[in-house]
Amino acid sequence: MWQNKKRINVTAKLPYAYKESPDDPLLAIPDPEMVKWVEEALDGLEEGHSSRRVSDWLTEKTGVKISHQGIINIWKERRPNSKRQKSLAKKRRKTRPKTHEEKTLAAVKRKKSDAKRVLTMTEKKLAKLEGTDEEKTASETLDFGSIASQKQTQEVIFAPNPGPQTDFLAAPEREVLFGGAAGGGKSFALLADPLRYFSNPAFSGLILRRTNDELRELVFKSQELYPKAYPGSKWQEKKSQWTFPSGARLWMTYLERDEDVMRYQGQSFSYIAVDELTQYSTPYSFNYLRSRLRTTDPDLPTYMRATTNPGGPGHQWVKKMFIDPAPANKKFVAQDLETGKPLVYPDTHEKAGEPLFYRKFIPASLYDNPYLTEDGAYEANLLSLPENQRRQLLEGDWAVADGAAFPEFKQSVHVVEPFDIPDEWVRFRSADYGYSSWSAVHWFAIDPAYETLIVYRELYLSKHTGKDLAAAVMEAEMGDRINYGILDSSCWHNRGQIGPSIAEEMINMGCRWRPSDRSAGARVAGKNQFHQRLKVDDVTEQPGLVFFDTCRQIIADLPSIPSDPKGSDDIDPRYAQDHAYDSVRYGLMSRPRAFSPFDMGRGVPQTPYRPADSAFGY
Repeated sequence: MWQNKKRINVTAKLPYAYKESPDDPLLAIPDPEMVKWVEEALDGLEEGHSSRRVSDWLTEKTGVKISHQGIINIWKERRPNSKRQKSLAKKRRKTRPKTHEEKTLAAVKRKKSDAKRVLTMTEKKLAKLEGTDEEKTASETLDFGSIASQKQTQEVIFAPNPGPQTDFLAAPEREVLFGGAAGGGKSFALLADPLRYFSNPAFSGLILRRTNDELRELVFKSQELYPKAYPGSKWQEKKSQWTFPSGARLWMTYLERDEDVMRYQGQSFSYIAVDELTQYSTPYSFNYLRSRLRTTDPDLPTYMRATTNPGGPGHQWVKKMFIDPAPANKKFVAQDLETGKPLVYPDTHEKAGEPLFYRKFIPASLYDNPYLTEDGAYEANLLSLPENQRRQLLEGDWAVADGAAFPEFKQSVHVVEPFDIPDEWVRFRSADYGYSSWSAVHWFAIDPAYETLIVYRELYLSKHTGKDLAAAVMEAEMGDRINYGILDSSCWHNRGQIGPSIAEEMINMGCRWRPSDRSAGARVAGKNQFHQRLKVDDVTEQPGLVFFDTCRQIIADLPSIPSDPKGSDDIDPRYAQDHAYDSVRYGLMSRPRAFSPFDMGRGVPQTPYRPADSAFGY
């Protein structure tokens, strides 16, 4: 006899084979139709049929899902004294391991059984995907009742939007950037990309965001997607790891600093993805992670994916890596960021001259995502943004950088073709030194007509000692009459204490320098000099600073240097590619521009700067 059951509240889940009482919502009453099928299923268990086959049969008959454990629980509740239950209990007690050896053997057998079950499930899924014969139904082995052998309708878990999202998931290139405008479905595509490999036990993947707070949204989205696609998938919060029934694993974690990437040393992944790549100020982490791509399964591809919008501290290097080399949607041979040369196998390799791998940039647009454009609300939000942000997030324009520190810089105004500089014009140079990073050197000429500064030569080198840089500088300026040089003041550190400083080594070679302005507020003052020099004079209609088009690094850097998000008058301190900027800033601070009130209306800027360094004669 099936008894009525009390419910905790009206939202509480109804017990299987029960329905809500029409008189009392807190009372669950037996459903006669379902009870009939449950009793028949319990008879099947008594006859010796497996719980899994019985639960499948019952689900087919009632249309309500029940697990094998669920039918066992009902069996124990409804028929606690059945012969088969007593027999099974006696058998379990008799076979229960007692010694340490027996317990160890039992654990191994359980693992073997689990592995066998996973293999069976994988083979079933593979058979469905390949269109093989459908699985045998329970009616083929159960002799109680009949089970309809109808093919179950498959729920569509994820279907990519036509266009860029589909192209991104189908891209065969080793490294692909999916970016541009906001709302294009980039993050969800990043989660969906490895779905096809979760059935492979050898799969190991990694998805990264810059901070833990930013990562949470991705984790929430994955919790909506993965358990539906692969029932039995588990998210382990402490390990930041997804585990799938096949044994495949996917880590979702954050990487806040470049040095944090070393925690992946010795690990291997077949899939690595970075969401919002431009949040990383340098390519160090992305490049290092490439070395973690490897697998022992020849059928499992190894590849990297990234998504981002224009802007952010890493705008420039991402643009240089993915945007500049080739038009959108066209694959290209990966290039060295330092030299711009294609990455190919060395001459000593059997594949000499062949590309190491290919890259591709696939632009995304809000209008590619029908879920966000249906009511137009999100589009209206983007249209309301300031011009630069609107161009980035709505149009996916890589020509502007978010929060650019120097919005007044325009190539059409500040970049000129090289010309012969008259010998009588004053010339000087400036430099920012770095060995493991970069050394930047710039040469200036002063147009005497309006005191316009012309940056006419540039060196951008890495892995150069002080002596090496001095040699390169003197070779580059051979034949020039350089009045003075400004070098990063940090090159004078430890002067005379542990041997010659970097600056002293260079000076001893004949490459003369004086230290850059190291006073408090010099960085902000230098940035202000940039603004003054880039400004086009209302009278002369000329800027105070121009660059020869051969000075490629500073021209590439200036549009993307971000302002300090905390609101100071300096650039973003997280911006790491500031070597060319610092070098030019030192040069500008050596001749700060000021206007005399007596020259109002003449358009002739005056400089009160009076160099006075007797060591170098200026």
